[in-house]
Amino acid sequence: MTLSRFARHVVLLVVAGLAGPSLFDSARGCAGEIEPLVPQIEGPWWKIAGNPDLGEQSDPKQQPVDFAIWQANDGTWQLWSCIRHTRCGGRTRLFYRWEAKELTDSNWRPCGVAMTADERFGEAPGGLQAPHVIRTGDTWQMLYGNWHGIALARSSDGKQFHRVLDNAGTSQVFTEDRPDVPANTRDAMVLPIESADGVKYYCYYTAHPNKRGAVYLRVSKDLKHWGESKIVARGGRAGDGPYAAECPHVVARCGAYYLFRTQRYGKNAQTLVYRSTDPTDFGIDDDRYLAAELPVAAPEIIHFNGTDYLAALLPTLDGIQMAKLRWEKLPPTKRD
Repeated sequence: MTLSRFARHVVLLVVAGLAGPSLFDSARGCAGEIEPLVPQIEGPWWKIAGNPDLGEQSDPKQQPVDFAIWQANDGTWQLWSCIRHTRCGGRTRLFYRWEAKELTDSNWRPCGVAMTADERFGEAPGGLQAPHVIRTGDTWQMLYGNWHGIALARSSDGKQFHRVLDNAGTSQVFTEDRPDVPANTRDAMVLPIESADGVKYYCYYTAHPNKRGAVYLRVSKDLKHWGESKIVARGGRAGDGPYAAECPHVVARCGAYYLFRTQRYGKNAQTLVYRSTDPTDFGIDDDRYLAAELPVAAPEIIHFNGTDYLAALLPTLDGIQMAKLRWEKLPPTKRD
């Protein structure tokens, strides 16, 4: 993809209202060709959410983990996080919500439990995982894990979400699970990319059939009907264990795509970053696209008012933090 075409498809998406702040960045500041970049955390961090009070469902062991951040119709910023190890039963996970007037606010306002799993729709009890939200026109689309696969919910205001059900009455849109091979398909995120026949939605997610973790990709035109899956990243320095490809997050910058892929949570958090000009290939069992390592877990990048922000889990796993993110150009001798 040339830079000029890359810039055009970004502009078209922004004009159409398809590009949420966590997904896309324009080519501003690029020098007319693909620029190899390295993401750098620009401190200091500030805390935006802590460990919430869940009332009767609270547990001393609970942890806010995978999350999503977006702007609602009224301009407020929304944060939903999966809280694990609660007393909600089953797989112990539910979604909790915070809200802020400004993206850069500290200590966002707690708003209560936002969603719990519902067995009527094929969701595992306590099995909600990793929400992710993008805006398409006047609709907010949320993909999330139901422990078995990836499900879909929608909102007209960016706050109240309702499940989208198929003809069988289930919320799930796809999975890597098989009857005899559970894979815990989870951690979906979506990047819209323009193609010759219109915008397509690239959904990156993780699964670990036979305990072998990888980053998968499916493509859709409507976020409900999806093509076949493809492994786009696995192995290499990150390994291929069941948790070696957690929380994939992909952004486009200066003609290239950057995959953030987490291996460890907590005080020794690790996320490896891969750079590729092909959004369907970030390296299988090799490190030819490895670009950086960051000491964070479950990162999400939010682009707003010309600035990138990086949100990630606190090392203590009792909240979520944010910092600015900058992109540094590689010197010519270190470029691919």
